[in-house]
Amino acid sequence: MGFIKAFTGAIGGTFADQWKDFIMPMTGVPGTAALFPAVPQGQNAGRGSNTKGSTNIISNGSKIVVPEGTALVTLQEGAITGLIAEPGGYTFSSEDINSQSIFAGDGIVSSLIKQSWERFKFGGQPGSQQIAVYVNLKEIPNNRFGTQSEIYWDDAYLGAQVGAVTRGTYTLKIVDPILFIKNFVPVDYITGGEVFDFADMDNDAAAQLFNEVVSSLAGAFSNYTNDPNKGNRINKIQGDQVGFAQSLSQAVDDGYQWKTDRGLEIVKVAIQAIEYDEDTKQLLSDVKKADALAGNRGNSFMQQAAARGFQAAGENGGGAAGMAFMGMGMNAVGGAMGGLQQQPVQQQPAAAADPMEELKKYKEMLDEGLITQEDYDAKKKQLLGV
Repeated sequence: MGFIKAFTGAIGGTFADQWKDFIMPMTGVPGTAALFPAVPQGQNAGRGSNTKGSTNIISNGSKIVVPEGTALVTLQEGAITGLIAEPGGYTFSSEDINSQSIFAGDGIVSSLIKQSWERFKFGGQPGSQQIAVYVNLKEIPNNRFGTQSEIYWDDAYLGAQVGAVTRGTYTLKIVDPILFIKNFVPVDYITGGEVFDFADMDNDAAAQLFNEVVSSLAGAFSNYTNDPNKGNRINKIQGDQVGFAQSLSQAVDDGYQWKTDRGLEIVKVAIQAIEYDEDTKQLLSDVKKADALAGNRGNSFMQQAAARGFQAAGENGGGAAGMAFMGMGMNAVGGAMGGLQQQPVQQQPAAAADPMEELKKYKEMLDEGLITQEDYDAKKKQLLGV
């Protein structure tokens, strides 16, 4: 009885596998999924009768649909046998005896008898395992990262070590499906028909990627702020999704070889928050103040101060002009002289000046930084005769 039952089961399975399959992605796949099984559509709106085909056997001549943004990978006995990365409809063709179909013109006698014999030897099971899976080639969104404590990096612009807590998301792309399947996806997701979802909290492989990204953040910030092409400015990161993604991708690849070993690449990064430590906040505050007096704004301030000093000197006979030159930087003097050439100071006839009034003006120039203490002491000595 057991022999007959096993043989009957083998024949029934054989006939079921003669129906050509129409293979498509499974429904309800989330956008964060990286790999998901291809499933045969045994019935379509109640029409069709292929409901008893063997699991993991693809009939020869089956139709396979490859949607936009996906790649289809076929495997047999665990080894990759084919890859389709172009969207469209395809016909499956195989010389394997377990894939032969009477509906593909392979002959009913040879295919049925040989298959039945092979399955009978394996207890009524096919002597082969054929699997088709889809790989998501689109940008996979909403991969989160975050640090619980400060990370530190050397900042070229600030010229100091910077610390911060940060969090955000990044998009990931599978650039090499073969490397991704061979070197990274656990076997259960391939043979068990499970969805490999990066957002699945129980996916240990996805959790590993999260930890590797967090470990690479300090290097990514350092890459960005020390890149002259980025202007070495930390405040540009949150608005530069692609630029910082390149820095993060470089840091991840340097440490974990995502692209060369796993076929993965970070495409864009959205930083939701950067919370600096207290030392960094104080340093950034000081830099903002220094920036406010740098460039054109600082030059304008110095030119106005110098012009006021020259005007005061001119009103008092020009004697203070030489002293003002001694206490000023050459750039400020040059700028001031340029302004004076455009608007010459009207010279007044020399007149006897009150020493105390003149000394008071020199004290004001000293307070404004237009002359040095030595210049002021020398003039004081001259005016007071001491």
